[in-house]
Amino acid sequence: MTGRRARGPLQRVQRRSRHLRDQVEALRAENAAASGGQRQALRRRCMQLQKLVDENMDALHNLKKADEPAPVGNYTQRKEEEEKLLLKLSQQLQKLGHVLDQDNAATNDTVRNEGHQKDPQREDEDKEEDESDDDDGESSEEEDSEETDDEDKLLDDPSVKECIAVGNFNAQQEGDLAFKVHNKDGESQEESDEHIEVVDETADGTQIKKRTDPHWSAVRKAITENDTVEVLGTMGAVPAGFRLSTLFQLLEEGNQFRASYFLQPELTPSQLAFKDLVWDSEKNTIQPRPTRVSLIVTLCSCKMIPLPAGSIQVLSRHVRLCLFDGNRVLSNIHTVRATWQPKNPQMWTFSPRVTGILPSLLDGDCFVRSNSPSSDIGFLFELGITYIRNSTGERGELSCGWVFQKLFTSDGMPVPSKMYELPLNGGTPYERGVEVDPSISRRAGSSVLQQLITLKKQPVLLVKLRSLSTQSKDILNLLPETLIGSMCYIHLLIFYRQILGDALLKDRINMQSADLICNPILATFPQLMDQPDLMDALRSAWADRERNLKRSEKRDREFLKSLFVLVYHDSVFPLLQSTFLPSYKWAEEESEASRWRVIADFLRKSRENDGALQSLLSSENTHKAFDISELAYDFLGETRKNNPVA
Repeated sequence: MTGRRARGPLQRVQRRSRHLRDQVEALRAENAAASGGQRQALRRRCMQLQKLVDENMDALHNLKKADEPAPVGNYTQRKEEEEKLLLKLSQQLQKLGHVLDQDNAATNDTVRNEGHQKDPQREDEDKEEDESDDDDGESSEEEDSEETDDEDKLLDDPSVKECIAVGNFNAQQEGDLAFKVHNKDGESQEESDEHIEVVDETADGTQIKKRTDPHWSAVRKAITENDTVEVLGTMGAVPAGFRLSTLFQLLEEGNQFRASYFLQPELTPSQLAFKDLVWDSEKNTIQPRPTRVSLIVTLCSCKMIPLPAGSIQVLSRHVRLCLFDGNRVLSNIHTVRATWQPKNPQMWTFSPRVTGILPSLLDGDCFVRSNSPSSDIGFLFELGITYIRNSTGERGELSCGWVFQKLFTSDGMPVPSKMYELPLNGGTPYERGVEVDPSISRRAGSSVLQQLITLKKQPVLLVKLRSLSTQSKDILNLLPETLIGSMCYIHLLIFYRQILGDALLKDRINMQSADLICNPILATFPQLMDQPDLMDALRSAWADRERNLKRSEKRDREFLKSLFVLVYHDSVFPLLQSTFLPSYKWAEEESEASRWRVIADFLRKSRENDGALQSLLSSENTHKAFDISELAYDFLGETRKNNPVA
């Protein structure tokens, strides 16, 4: 008698998928014919099915061909088809859940509105129903928590006193809500990070206003708008610890975290003087400004960074860094692009010293300045990739992990200047206990050797903190009090600051005057901080001119400053207004190559013609319509007033 053939692991997953498909179709049909009172039960079934679909997807991802009891033809293709089916079911359930949430919210609103018009007899009946509902126990409490698991609605409704959050938040301004971790039943803070009590700081009756500052909106976006990341994770295209990039979201919110903003002078609280730009009448230049944090950080390499699947094309691998106190970003966000070899794409490297024609975007040597008194100040490093999905053409930026390195010990002493090997965390900087790739830990065995091997597979970032020499410290002290940038163009920033000091402190006839200042460099130079290829063009043009200077000329500060003005006018200033230069677009290879061809051609002609005048007057070149902002520097409009970040 022949025995029944045993089902293999893949066949069991397929069988469960077909059963789940039938249940999803039945649920969708019931929803189409359901009345308002049945929505809650349908919502619970929808969530249960979503959990079962996710579990089956996990089981599918863990399948291996070697586990099959008998050979299976087209094994990879069958797995892919099964993955597509489960993904489709997951998307259908997500859409259905969203519809049911909206229906429940509308039903609740209707009930609340009708409740204002109830007669006494009806109120007694409702009271009895409420009392019976209270006896339902924990199951009803869980249902209530599921109904309120919608962050946007909670934030928009000032009557709500509890919500889900990812960490503490201290009120920063009038109208803020302070989020404090609720510690119950002896839980540690890490264990209770998601149980948050909302404390209303405006108990005196001040109207509660929704926060709109860049930190808050960017964090909400990075945490709540993760549909794309969840889909990619469900498909197995990216590890579970990947998220939307928090620092990229902050950069997209406006200019508050861009270097161009921090390059501008800051006013004192009275707004009658400049805080970080002071004139030294004896030396006839700006005064150096020592700061609490002044050092060089060198990005060395990243190891064991997980790879996305082949369905995703990586356009850029990079590290974004800033100063951080565990809650707020305290500086501009600086970006360094990584390089990698096709034979070892999990290893990212950076240029330790950029010279010649190498782009400043690759410069791993970064200067760092800050006068923040925060005892918790440190570096936030976020590894990221800019990607495009091959199937849809969708672009985005994901965080591949982050790490926070404090700069001071608990007793207030600076941390040692040395090499640091920093293990990366998954999730966002406001989440705790998330691994970049949890599958690595799941595959670890129980033996000590296996644990050590697993530890070596964890992603890490290698950075070196370097103290400054006396000469380097003197140079950095001429910069703004808060700024992060590349060492390769620091000399250009010094020229800008000196010209800025001349215009605002030395040459202004009346210190009370707020008139526009006619100065093309002051009006346009900050734009170069956001277009690194133009900064490279200025760096290249200056290096060509400086190479032919006499030794005595190199020691003459006023001569160098006047020469820098000429070089600027002959290089990047015309390019900023050229119609031939495409707009700067991050991580678009074609755009970057096209821009550099225009830049290189213009610089070549400028060298050959001993300046840019011939190109400017040529009928072959066209320029954007003239705007007064090309020449006029409005320092009151550009200065930072009581900057809360710095």
